Amino acid sequence: MDAFLKILTLMLLVAIGGCAVALQPEEYRLIQTSRYSELEKLMESRITQPSSAPTAQLFHLCYAYSKLKRYNKLFPCLDQLEKNIEKGDRNVFFYDFSATPSLMRAEADIEFGDYTKAIEESTKAYDMVLKKNLYRQFRIFALTAMGLSHALNGDSGSAKKYAALLEEVGTHYPFNTLETDKVTGLAKVYMALGEYDKSLDAIKRDQGGALFRALTDVITGAALTGDTLWAFNQLPKAFILNKSLLETGQVKEAKEGYDGLLNRPEIKYNGDIYWMILFDRGRIAQQEGNLKEAAEFFKQAIEVIEQQRSTINTEANKIGYVGDKQKVYHHLIAALLSDGQQAMAFEYVERSKSRALVDLLASKKDFAIRETNEQQVRSLLKELEALEVEAKVQETTPAPDRLDQRRSLDTRIREKLKTSAPELASLVTVTALSAREIQSHVQADETLVEYYYYGEDLHAFVSTNDTLKAVKLNGANLITEIEQFRASLQDPRSQEYLRLSQNLYRKLIRPIEPLLNKPNLILVPHGMLHYLPFNALNAGSDYLVDRYSIRILPSASVMNYLKDRNIHKAQEVLALGNPDLDDPRFNLRHAQEEATAIAKGFPQAKLLLRGEATETAFKKLSAGFSYVHFATHGFFESASPLNSGLFLAKDSENDGLLTVDELYSLRLDADLVTLSACETGLGKINSGDDVVGLSRGFLYAGSNTIVASLWQVEDQATSYLMTEFYANLKKNNKRDALREAQLTAKKQHEHPFFWAAFQLTGTAR
Repeated sequence: MDAFLKILTLMLLVAIGGCAVALQPEEYRLIQTSRYSELEKLMESRITQPSSAPTAQLFHLCYAYSKLKRYNKLFPCLDQLEKNIEKGDRNVFFYDFSATPSLMRAEADIEFGDYTKAIEESTKAYDMVLKKNLYRQFRIFALTAMGLSHALNGDSGSAKKYAALLEEVGTHYPFNTLETDKVTGLAKVYMALGEYDKSLDAIKRDQGGALFRALTDVITGAALTGDTLWAFNQLPKAFILNKSLLETGQVKEAKEGYDGLLNRPEIKYNGDIYWMILFDRGRIAQQEGNLKEAAEFFKQAIEVIEQQRSTINTEANKIGYVGDKQKVYHHLIAALLSDGQQAMAFEYVERSKSRALVDLLASKKDFAIRETNEQQVRSLLKELEALEVEAKVQETTPAPDRLDQRRSLDTRIREKLKTSAPELASLVTVTALSAREIQSHVQADETLVEYYYYGEDLHAFVSTNDTLKAVKLNGANLITEIEQFRASLQDPRSQEYLRLSQNLYRKLIRPIEPLLNKPNLILVPHGMLHYLPFNALNAGSDYLVDRYSIRILPSASVMNYLKDRNIHKAQEVLALGNPDLDDPRFNLRHAQEEATAIAKGFPQAKLLLRGEATETAFKKLSAGFSYVHFATHGFFESASPLNSGLFLAKDSENDGLLTVDELYSLRLDADLVTLSACETGLGKINSGDDVVGLSRGFLYAGSNTIVASLWQVEDQATSYLMTEFYANLKKNNKRDALREAQLTAKKQHEHPFFWAAFQLTGTAR
């Protein structure tokens, strides 16, 4: 049962005693029956000016927003509630509710996946509870939020400490009814910790619910066991129970429980829990050896996942669990491969990568729109966003026909967006080509190799324009070996890199060598493979770059958006070199020489150095050039990939940080963008989202090709390689121009540190 509801119930028992039924406030009746939409309407009709509303009213409005997941309204409401409390207006039914704004914020932060903020808010609430000696229930709430947010943030030690403190909270008479929230809180924290035996034990200890229901029946004369409450209050507990049963090996009981849940029509109202139940039910079928049934459950789960753009986990506070959506794709891909369905498995690999990109860009709103029907496209985006917000709203009893209408409208809008702005649609909805469509974009002289891994399960999908084969590879210790290889490249005097390079060649290339019989390779890395310089993989006698011309793609489906691009501008370069970053440590003397040398090779080049190499100048001038060359530092934030980007000089108009987020709002239309001093740091391996976000951002802005470095190469070597590259462009396509420059540089310096950092993403022409 909802915790705040219990507090209000107990307060009403004390405050109004035997006259409860007659005197029960209307807002309380609505809370008691989980009619939050009606509560929202009631309180909004009463509160015309939130700034003048008393806390006793404002709390109920914020509470309705919190339960309905109306985040856009919740946070302003909580801001005002905090102002009221600061002025001394703290009470609801004579009790101090000072901790509630921080508790509601902590819940929302957990749902948004911002666990650092959740820890901050829940700690603030707990300190307030102790300082003001607030009602015991608030202590349970705060400790639950603290334990949960620490567990989800990966700090198991702190989470266990707060679970122990929660266990110590007394629920003896007259606090018997608090037992339900205490043990439910413990179950959620243990779920987040992955200690399923303890979460199972805790959820089975829930003995306080019956007493509480009896008390509320005395007050309201209403039963609390109907469908109106089930989806909100009983479903999360049922999920905890059955999830814990499954993970502790009690598969038969979990199967029966999950089947019972799936038979209830209300389950579809709660997408976050629904897809997780479908996924677990598929896992059970998989354990039973029924791959076809398992695949069907996984497909249903993915359909639910792909209906939403946002990654908000609206049920995280109720169940203590955040499901891994990529894990669903992995299980389905494995099931399809086991069943011999290689083409369909390949298509779901592409869908999994599309899902990851949509997640990366979920907070992005102001995309640049290249199409002539810009107003129509923006209108579709607004409609899609409005439906997304509405889908998050957790109404008590949504009418099935209304849900069907909303889903139908959502489908129509998505289809219109795909027709009107297909590339933009691929950034906000899960969109992927069929295997046959992908093959149609592979040229006759190319072989496409797309990697996919999850854990140590690694596959390569090798495709030409008329063949497709999936090959299982050895994924054991892959990430460790990539990290070691990259670390070895930091010392150009050492030969340790050679052994590691050959190990990775044996893992990633040797098993598919017989299939690589074309002169050109399209490589589609996955995750941390985006940090691997494939051209430096050593076969024993030579490197991959000696055998093939290579281009990289963030996904195979992106070829659909590059195929029709034509750049009609003259081949002229805008070169930005060694921007003034107000710190001598960041000066790149050879980068300045490099930019100058490159500009000299083009009659109408525009050269911007030091203080002239501003972000503002780039945004104003870049659309007029076919080549844009950056000789500057890059910065990468794995926790927030959209904030990664390039350092340029700042001025009164821009801060000098050209972020990935900004790239998706630009109209660049350059044939080639080169990032010659960009780096991710040799020793640092992230999820790969930062590399994908940057390259995909430049592609979306309109660039056909990006040449970028995986680490900061020594200035003089970079200058030489880049000068060779631009000279080669006058006689070769971009892919071959880069390869020839690297082969030339390799003759001067055998060590890959000097030549292997650069890779080409996008089109070869």
